Amino acid sequence: MPVNSFENYPMSWKPNKSQLTTPLYLSIANLLEYDIVNGHLAPNTKLPPQRELADYLDINLSTITRAFKMCELKGLIYATTGKGTFVSPNAGATISIIDGKAEKSYIELGIINPIDQTNYITADIMKSILSKGYVENLLNYNHPLGSPHHKISAQKWLKKYNIDTNVENIAVTSGAQNSLAVTLISLFHSGDKIAVDTYTYPNFIELANMLNIQLIPIRGDIFGMKPEELDSQCKLNNIQGIYLMPSCNNPTGILMNMERRQEIAKVIKKNDLILIEDDIYYFLAPQNYVPITSFIPEQSIYINSVSKSLCSGIRVAFIVYPEKYSTSITRGIYNINLKTSSLNAEVIAEMINTGIADKVVKDKLLISKERNEIYEKYFKMENSSENPMSFFRWLPLEQKFNANQFEKNALSKGIHIYHSDRFLVGNNHEKQFLRVSLSSPNDTGELEKGLYILKNMLTESANKTDINPLII
Repeated sequence: MPVNSFENYPMSWKPNKSQLTTPLYLSIANLLEYDIVNGHLAPNTKLPPQRELADYLDINLSTITRAFKMCELKGLIYATTGKGTFVSPNAGATISIIDGKAEKSYIELGIINPIDQTNYITADIMKSILSKGYVENLLNYNHPLGSPHHKISAQKWLKKYNIDTNVENIAVTSGAQNSLAVTLISLFHSGDKIAVDTYTYPNFIELANMLNIQLIPIRGDIFGMKPEELDSQCKLNNIQGIYLMPSCNNPTGILMNMERRQEIAKVIKKNDLILIEDDIYYFLAPQNYVPITSFIPEQSIYINSVSKSLCSGIRVAFIVYPEKYSTSITRGIYNINLKTSSLNAEVIAEMINTGIADKVVKDKLLISKERNEIYEKYFKMENSSENPMSFFRWLPLEQKFNANQFEKNALSKGIHIYHSDRFLVGNNHEKQFLRVSLSSPNDTGELEKGLYILKNMLTESANKTDINPLII
């Protein structure tokens, strides 16, 4: 079909042919990604049929198919048999930390900020260290994986969370996100597949997209990922790894019980997967809970960051890995980090060894408990398997909303909050939720005000179903 015949033909996406370069499939994929990431194509937009797009651009159908496949692997689009290809619900919806210096006219219920009320304790430790004679020794390139002293402190901390490992299998990294980047770059390749919960940590989604790693969503129930679904998908797909946050899944808040952890571990072992266990919220779990890593240590990368438990600005995490991954992880750290700040690691080590870290965790648990009690004054906790100490809640919506419009409307009413589409991997889910951050408001009064606004907003929508433009 001649290109000119499409001049006035309505299409949801019309790439500019003059911008195409060789290889064509890569150029088309890049143009599509650009328009999605920059908001020119809204989530859930139905893309033109591949054959129609090929005719419009006057190129082979296989070129379009290859371009679409690249974007699908990045999680930008998804195809539904018999219905077509759509922009993924969370495509382009990056969750990033907002500049704290900016004057905010809203209450933060979106970003999960750590509870910063205890940061004065960390500041006192820093002042003490800076006054000591050995501080100059912390300012060099030595010990890229962490000094022996810092790794022994890490080992002591990890034992509290039921991880007993050799010092040689521990490295100090610059936070959980850095640990995830090191792990993916060191152990996985472009095109590899990693199993994740249907709703998962959005920054992991973005990181996987950047590295062209395909995420395979696995259905779950009230206890988390279903082992039989994982096993089934391993048979259908060539899955290399699995990413889990079992102590308090972000965003659902699910605390995976011990029975489910053991069942999942068996499937991981059976299918020879690499487990990436992100246990940043382990300090919120009951003390008798054991990480999944404990059942399959030879197949697991265990990540324990202190960002939420002790202090976010210090940027320190501990990564535990088996000997068979040692060379790859070490190479990754050398080439990505060079090293994590020894000064930062010293602050955390001092907090651990003096027992101050335990006090900070205790204080944060008390604050979190109080904020969860406030939440329950406004909303019911629907899933009994949610961690009762979670820094956030997963609020089911009774109606279906346009996600972008809902978030904009909430902001206009004075609250910043995130719709479940931002966390969704794969096809659109029938149910919709809100992730409600309890830790980010400055105090309990601000949290109460934010929840009151949210409650009224949802009540108004329920009362105006017939005329409300937000409702799908």
